Amino acid sequence: MPSPDSAPEPAPASRRSKITPERAQELYAAVLELLRESGYESLTMEGVASRTRCGKSTLYRQWGSKPELVVAALRGTRRMRLPNIDTGTLAGDLLAAARAIGEASGRDTPLMHALSHAALQSPELLCALREALIMPEIAAIDSMVRRGQERGEIAADLPAAEFVAAQLLGVMRARPLLEGRYADAAYLTRFVEKAILPGLGLAAGTPQS
Repeated sequence: MPSPDSAPEPAPASRRSKITPERAQELYAAVLELLRESGYESLTMEGVASRTRCGKSTLYRQWGSKPELVVAALRGTRRMRLPNIDTGTLAGDLLAAARAIGEASGRDTPLMHALSHAALQSPELLCALREALIMPEIAAIDSMVRRGQERGEIAADLPAAEFVAAQLLGVMRARPLLEGRYADAAYLTRFVEKAILPGLGLAAGTPQS
């Protein structure tokens, strides 16, 4: 029995604070890289520990389980690529978005494929996947379309406007399944020029810088 003067055992929250934000980012990066390499089912806490030279017990104390670690990795590495795009025209914005998405497709597409099945079985994992990789880009593309409507480039009630984000992000996901190749920047640029812009009634072409 501990004496009245003995210090209480540290709470889990205190133990968790030992991992610095910088170290957490290293762990998150390793988790996502392992997911891209082998998929969700093959990911293990042992594998993450080995890749990062971190004790397995430390991972369990900090995150509790593989799903919790993956959710934390997705949320902790969330990137914001598209919100800074504003070329002054809707065509220019969409072409710039195509290039940005295409340049990252070699990293984002394998990650989405690795997590898709598991995410359908886990609402929390699905939510984290959408928050990290999907919703920020949908919101950014929708914002581009709204700016185009406000500038009068396209009609406010144009039916095709609501499907722009689904088209651009959907083809990024579909091309590897249909053709066995990533939707890179060149492919997505052509897709915007030949499929999206005509549907919006806009001329294809390179935007003015």
